[in-house]
Amino acid sequence: MRALITGVAGFAGGHLAEHLAAATDWEIWGNVRDAGDIRSVVPGVRTVVADLRDPQSTLDLIDQSQPDFVFHLAAQAFALQSWVDPWDTYETNLRSQINLLEALRQCGAPKRVLVVGSAEEYGLVKPDQLPLHEDSPLRPYSPYAVSKIAQDFIGLQYALGRQLPIVRVRPFNHIGPRQSEKFVASDFAKQIASIEAGWVPPVIKVGNLAAQRDFTDVRDMVRAYRLALEQGEAGEVYNIGSGTPRSIQHVLDVLLGFSAEAIRVEVDPGRIRPSDTPISYCSASKFTARTGWRPTIPFEQTLRDVLDDWRKRVGRGEPSRSPA
Repeated sequence: MRALITGVAGFAGGHLAEHLAAATDWEIWGNVRDAGDIRSVVPGVRTVVADLRDPQSTLDLIDQSQPDFVFHLAAQAFALQSWVDPWDTYETNLRSQINLLEALRQCGAPKRVLVVGSAEEYGLVKPDQLPLHEDSPLRPYSPYAVSKIAQDFIGLQYALGRQLPIVRVRPFNHIGPRQSEKFVASDFAKQIASIEAGWVPPVIKVGNLAAQRDFTDVRDMVRAYRLALEQGEAGEVYNIGSGTPRSIQHVLDVLLGFSAEAIRVEVDPGRIRPSDTPISYCSASKFTARTGWRPTIPFEQTLRDVLDDWRKRVGRGEPSRSPA
């Protein structure tokens, strides 16, 4: 069996490749957009350079890899960046997925395709609608969220209209080692590690600490992706998350508790989103009933691993470089 991971050099893509290598006997292929990204790919992955925004490049990728299973993770994944350049987010996320599904259709449908949406699809959530279920209203508040809704429903359209065996998931916030500092837990950890190393003054810059999110370790999340592909029902959509809301303040407090440094906290207006949902968390009961999946890695262990990863990166003299 062959599995293709688009965006294999990214945060979730790398962890997924490691998980599949450990949990299956599949031949693992991966896609990167630029040749320079190959150095970020975990060992053992057969890597193909292809720009999914280009139809012919995408067709060549599928023709070369001939996958049985496809995990479509490649995307512009930063909500803040989508406010700066909305069209780049729409073009990257929508055009890439359409090209991928068209290429799969033309080359012969694989056994299963996983389309990865986002918790951001639910957007501005009302407290009486929590926890979020798959049929909860979608109220996107960022261009990124709109793009993920479009990816989600393009997947549904190809499942219904083209009979492609597509399973859709809406993962809630996943965190872990090697995540970009553009995401909150990794951002805090990088700042703490840099302070400990004496690179910057003992001040940590933060945004909105009151927001509450549903955090899951990326290593639990990629295990869920495999189970979704293997056991999920084609055409269906599944929430994946811990079901437990935790405030950004709590994330900061836990990380600060792992450090012996006296660190002052300072609010940076530049880190505040134009709009932000006060609280968001899901019910993953539909997915659990189908696959038996539950998170297994304790939240505090995840944060300790994130901080230890940044301590190593800072120690190597590369505190600003990390995969998406």
